[in-house]
Amino acid sequence: MTVRRGKKLSISIQEHMAIDVCPGPIRPIRQISAYFPRRSPTSPGPASPNPASSPLALSPGFVAPGLGGTHLLSPLLAHGRPGGGGGSLSLTSSVDMSVEINSSDSDDCTALGTLEFELRYERSSSELHCTVLRAKGLKSMDFNGLSDPYVKLHLLPGACKANKLKTKTIRNSLNPVWNETLTYIGITEEDLHRKTLRLTVCDEDKLTHNELIGESRVPLKRVKPDQTKHFHTCLEHPPPLPSPTTMGEALRGISCYLREWENEQLHSLEERGRLLLSLQFLPPLSLEETDVGGGAGGGEEGRRRSGGLCVGVKRCAHLAAMDVNGFSDPYVKIYLKPDVQKKSKHKTAVMKKTLNPEFNEEFFYDISLQELANKTLEVTVWDYDLGRSNDFIGGVCLSGSSQGDGLRHWTDCLKNKGSRVERWHILANELPRTIGHD
Repeated sequence: MTVRRGKKLSISIQEHMAIDVCPGPIRPIRQISAYFPRRSPTSPGPASPNPASSPLALSPGFVAPGLGGTHLLSPLLAHGRPGGGGGSLSLTSSVDMSVEINSSDSDDCTALGTLEFELRYERSSSELHCTVLRAKGLKSMDFNGLSDPYVKLHLLPGACKANKLKTKTIRNSLNPVWNETLTYIGITEEDLHRKTLRLTVCDEDKLTHNELIGESRVPLKRVKPDQTKHFHTCLEHPPPLPSPTTMGEALRGISCYLREWENEQLHSLEERGRLLLSLQFLPPLSLEETDVGGGAGGGEEGRRRSGGLCVGVKRCAHLAAMDVNGFSDPYVKIYLKPDVQKKSKHKTAVMKKTLNPEFNEEFFYDISLQELANKTLEVTVWDYDLGRSNDFIGGVCLSGSSQGDGLRHWTDCLKNKGSRVERWHILANELPRTIGHD
């Protein structure tokens, strides 16, 4: 091809195809894992001390002895070649060098960082203490190469703002130290078997949304009562949510149905908070005991002589926020139903702007043990709103036909006459019967 001076260079289509197409052997595409394999803790055999024979010393330009200078090392070419030496990779060695998800060599562990914390469950007070100690090697989320990390806790299932706890924020650090203890109140031993604690490390941004760095999940069944357990875990990415768009046309309808069913189940299991109740049945005093006391008295003595049920509303914990400020103005109402004369209603005082109110109020019902066996104690928690209808937060029913903690608490009260029985109850978002507010 000759080009004259002053003329523009032109290339024919035949010459263009001849230039771009270079015939030659088609080589397999080499993967990065062939040159930088990771050895799992369970793989047999120690690593070779010789760097020339180590798999980590292999590079795209490395020429294995015995292969000649015209071939680059690849998993397919190196496999089965005699004289490949320690630089050859076999199929079994590639399997042995696979990365374990829970090993400390995983990409999430090195990229996201680690979190160290302690858990302790106090059986006597029904409290779960989580001490967030420190984090190391966190992923940088800001332009300056650092992060502003904090840790927030949720209890699964039923995660919501009511059971979220949060540490303070450490500014400009990838190795923050908190040494901060966060406490969940009203955690029963049943919760230890079915609940999971999620610890999420986030980066705080004042101008934009906070960014998630990583999370760690611990089943509470790993924690033994009255014992402190230490954890040092690798942060992981949150599990991806299944999407119907990633499935075939035949499975999308089933996936949508399952998702609606799952949402209904989560709504039915939604927790609106915890309530600590105290029940005590006081049997009537005999005539001899009345004569010793001398005359009719008021207060506790009068209750003791007549007999009846004493209901103590102690406190609530992790209530659902019903107001726009992120809080509620809770109060508690109790009924002993069926209530023909409509005289069984009692109500506590209203606690302003709190999700963990303490009431410590007691109410007494003058009733015999035979009548009490056919009654149902209905306890509801409401959010007080001035000038409009009060919002229902949650409630619980205790009777002989209840289930779970409600039935056990009611039975223990009737069996242990004169003894005060306290128990935490999970507030349900719906009660078996329709509720009318004030």
